[in-house]
Amino acid sequence: MAHETDSGRRPPGPASPSDPTRRTAAVRIPFPARLSPYAERARQHTLQWVQETGLLTGDVATAEYDALRLERLMAYFYPDATAGDLELAADFNAWFFIFDDQFDGGLGTRPHEIRGVVEALVATMTTDGAPRASDGGDTPLVRGFRDIWLRSTAGAPYEWRLRFRDHWQAYLAAHVGEAHHRNADRLPSLEQFLEVRRHSIGVQPCLDFTERCGGYALPEVLHRSFPLREMREITGDVVIFVNDIVSLVKELAAGDVNNSVVIEREHKGCTLEESVEHITALANARTARFTRLAASLPGTLAEQGVPAGTREHVSHYVDGMRHVMAGNLTWSLATSRYDETGIAAVSGGRRRPWDGLTTAPGTASARHRRKA
Repeated sequence: MAHETDSGRRPPGPASPSDPTRRTAAVRIPFPARLSPYAERARQHTLQWVQETGLLTGDVATAEYDALRLERLMAYFYPDATAGDLELAADFNAWFFIFDDQFDGGLGTRPHEIRGVVEALVATMTTDGAPRASDGGDTPLVRGFRDIWLRSTAGAPYEWRLRFRDHWQAYLAAHVGEAHHRNADRLPSLEQFLEVRRHSIGVQPCLDFTERCGGYALPEVLHRSFPLREMREITGDVVIFVNDIVSLVKELAAGDVNNSVVIEREHKGCTLEESVEHITALANARTARFTRLAASLPGTLAEQGVPAGTREHVSHYVDGMRHVMAGNLTWSLATSRYDETGIAAVSGGRRRPWDGLTTAPGTASARHRRKA
C-alpha cells in the first residue's frame, strides 16, 4: 500500500492488477544491448569496495544489494571497457544507487537538509587531482564519493574534469529540486519535471565516462553544439521514461510522485495504463529522432572540417549513447529492483538496509535514525 509522503499528500493509488510496467515491451530501442565479459569481475570488486567504504555493513545488506546486480547495468553501458574501467564504473554506480535510496523516505522532502548533504559532497570534488576533505563529516557517502572522484579524474584532461564536475554538481543539486516538487501543492508539468529530472537521472556523468573509457575528451565546442547536445538530452529522456515505467509500481509503493507517468496521469486525468502508453510514445519518438540525427552526423562533421580522429571519437561517443539507452532497458527488465521483491523492499514504510548514510556517525541525527 502506498503511504503518505511527509508533505501529507497521498500519491495516486497502486497500479491495476494488470501491471502497466509490462508495457515497456512497446518501447522500441533499435540498438543491441551488449554485455561486457568483465561483469562478474566488476561485481566481485564492487562488493568488496562498498563494504570497505562503509556503504554496506553486514551480510543482510550485502545480499540485498547484490541481488540487484547493479554492476550489469555498467557492463551494458560500457561493453568494451577495460576490466579496470568497468570496476570503477561499477563502484560509482553502486554509490549512485545507494545515494539515490537515501531520498525514498523523509529526507526526500526536506530540501534544506538535502542542500547540506549536497554541499558536503561537492566540497570533495577538485580539478587539480588533490584530495580534499569535506566539512560535512566523514560519512560513508562522502568517503565513497571522494574515492570514485579521485580515481575517475586521475590523469584525465582538465577540460574533461571540469565537465565531469559540472555534471556531478548538477546531479547532486537536482535532489533539492525534486524535494520541492514533492512538497508542492500541485505536481509540476512534464516539462518542469524534466528540467530537474534530466540532471537527477545521472545520465550525463555516465556519458562523460564513455569518453574516459575511450581515452579521449571531445572538444567542448562539439559538446555544446547541435546535434550532440540534443542527442545527449534525448538519451537522458529515454532513460527517464523507461525508468519511470519500470519503477512505477515500486515508486507508488514508496509514496514517491517524482515520476513522469504519475505526472501525466495527474495533468491529463487519465488512467495509469493510458499514461504509460503516452510516456512510451514519447520515448519512441525521441529514439527515432536520435536515429535520424546519428545518421546525418558523420556528413555534418565532415562538412564542418572536423578532423578524422575527432570524428572517430564522436562515433564512439554516439555508440556510448546507444549502449546507455539499450542497456538501461535490458537491465531494468531483469533486475529485482523493480520486480515484486523490489516493491516489497520499499512497501509499508520499509527502507533499504543502507538507509541513513547522510549523517556522520556519532551525530545527534545519526543516533536518532538508528533508534527509529
